[in-house]
Amino acid sequence: MRLALQEIAAAIGAAPPANDAVATGFSTDTRTLQPGDVFFALKGPNHDGNRYVSTAFSKGALAAVAEMEGVGILTVPDALSALQKVAAFARTRWGGVVVGITGSAGKTTTKDIVARMLASALPTGKTMGNFNNHVGVPLSILGIPGEARVAVIEIGMNHAGEIRDLSTIAQQTIALVTNVGYAHVENFPDGIEGIARAKRELVEALPAGGLAILNLDDHRVAQFAAAHPGPTLTFGLSEGADYRATDVREAGPGMWFRACGVEFHSPLAGLHNVRNVLAGLAVAGHFGIEPEALRDVAAALAPGKMRGERLVRNGITIYDDCYNANPEAMRAMLDVLRGTPARRHIAVLGEMLELGRLAESLHRDVGSYAARVGIPVLVGIRGAARYAVDAAIAEGVETDAAYFFDEPEPAGDKLKEIAREGDAILFKGSRGTQVERALERFLG
Repeated sequence: MRLALQEIAAAIGAAPPANDAVATGFSTDTRTLQPGDVFFALKGPNHDGNRYVSTAFSKGALAAVAEMEGVGILTVPDALSALQKVAAFARTRWGGVVVGITGSAGKTTTKDIVARMLASALPTGKTMGNFNNHVGVPLSILGIPGEARVAVIEIGMNHAGEIRDLSTIAQQTIALVTNVGYAHVENFPDGIEGIARAKRELVEALPAGGLAILNLDDHRVAQFAAAHPGPTLTFGLSEGADYRATDVREAGPGMWFRACGVEFHSPLAGLHNVRNVLAGLAVAGHFGIEPEALRDVAAALAPGKMRGERLVRNGITIYDDCYNANPEAMRAMLDVLRGTPARRHIAVLGEMLELGRLAESLHRDVGSYAARVGIPVLVGIRGAARYAVDAAIAEGVETDAAYFFDEPEPAGDKLKEIAREGDAILFKGSRGTQVERALERFLG
C-alpha cells in the first residue's frame, strides 16, 4: 500500500512531517529495506532498531518511525504499537475483503492455496511466507497491493488473546480455521481446550455478517460455529460438509478426489492436504468461482520449502517436511510416508518443541503411532524425540532399527549407512530442532 507521511503521522499521533511525500513500502529490517520505504525501528530482546535508523536512511528510507528524535524521524513512545496502528489505519482505508486463516497446522499451505485460487479470478494479496505474528500481520496488511480486492492473511498465536489482538488489525470478514492441535500447548495450562478457545478468537472477531469457514472433520473447530451468529461453511471428508471430498485416493505423487461434482488432482500429498484444498474451494466458492475453473489451479499446486517437498535421490524417495512439527502434523506425514510405495519406510523425527509437561507423552504417542502404521525404521533427533524411539520399540520396532541422536548430523551419517535404493524417508521436526541438517548431511 502507498501512504502519505502525513497520514502515517496522524495514525500514530506523531508530529506531522515537513513534507507530504508518499511511502511506497514499509520495513522493519534494513537488510531488505527498499528506497521509499518507511522504517519502523522495533526493539526486541536482542536488538534495538533505533541503532539502525541511520543505516535505513543511507539505503533510501523515506522516513523512520522510532523512539528517538531527529530529522526525518516520526517520534513515538513505542514503534511496534505505531506499526500496528498504521496497519489498522491502512486496512480500514483499503476497504477490501480479508480472509483470516488460523489453525495449529496447515496455515501457510492453506493460505497459499486460497490465495492461488482467488488470484485465478480476482486481484489478490496475501501474507508473504509465514509472517503471522504481532509484527508479520501488520507488515502483511501494509503489503497488500492497492488494486487487490481481497487479501489472504495468516494469523498465528502462541498465547491466548493474540488472535483477538491481531484481528483488530486484520479486521477479517472471512475466518477460516484449519484445525486445533497441541502446538504451543506449554503456554496453555488447560491444554488443548485452551488452544481451542484461542483459535476460536478468529471467529469471535468476525462482524455479524462475516463468514466462518470451518473444518468439519475437527470436532473442536466444528463447534466454533456457535461463536458466530452469521453464515458458516464447512469443509472436510465428513458427511454433511458443504465442501466434501469423496473417492479419495493416492495415485502417483499427490491425491485424487471428487468435490462439488468435479474430480480434482493435487500434487500435495496426504489427507490433510485434501482438506486444505477443500478449504480453498470453499473460499473461492464464496466469491463465485466455479469448482471446474479451479481444476488446473489445484493440479499446479506445489509444497512450500521444507513443507512436504518430495525429492528423489539415487532411487530414494525423500519427504522434506523439516519446517516445523506438532503431534497432529507428525501423524499426518507418517501416513503420507506409509502410503508411499517403497521397499522400506524410514521416519526421521526431530523433537517437537513447546509441548511443556506433555512433551514425553506426546512424543511417545507419535512413536507408537509410527510403529502401528508399519514404519519399520525410526530415527529420533534431540531431546524428547528419545521417547518416540522408546515407544516405537515398545510397539514392536526392532531395537537395531530404532536410533536416537543428540544432534542432526550423526543422524544423517547413520542414514547414509542404512538407506538403500527403493526406500522412502520422511524428515520432520520442529524448527528449532533443525532436522534439515540431517537431510543435508545425508544428501552431501
